[in-house]
Amino acid sequence: MSARDNAAMAQLLELLESRYAIRVLWALSDGHPQTFRLLQDSVGGVTPNTLNTRLKELRAARLVEHGGDGYRLTALGADLAGRLVDVQRFAGKWSLQLARASARRPTGTAASGAGHARLGA
Repeated sequence: MSARDNAAMAQLLELLESRYAIRVLWALSDGHPQTFRLLQDSVGGVTPNTLNTRLKELRAARLVEHGGDGYRLTALGADLAGRLVDVQRFAGKWSLQLARASARRPTGTAASGAGHARLGA
């Protein structure tokens, strides 16, 4: 990767690491616009202030837009959300492998298995 690619990746990860950012993208990924209130319910557990901040950041990043019918993903946002589906598939495989590894672990290693149980949850 070039330095420019690395910088772009760092910038995207910084945005996505913001609390609830990925959940907002995921909630809008079905292609249906959502009002602020509906989006808040879809994301779950987010305060109005935090959701407003995330929406401003995602709009500035050109991933989300607001129209007369609510918030929706831009074409770029939909592209990113589609790639999150690949991450979801990976997460399913990864979780299954962790569960299988935990099941094979002898019962005397409960302390070391506790961390893995949380990861797979």
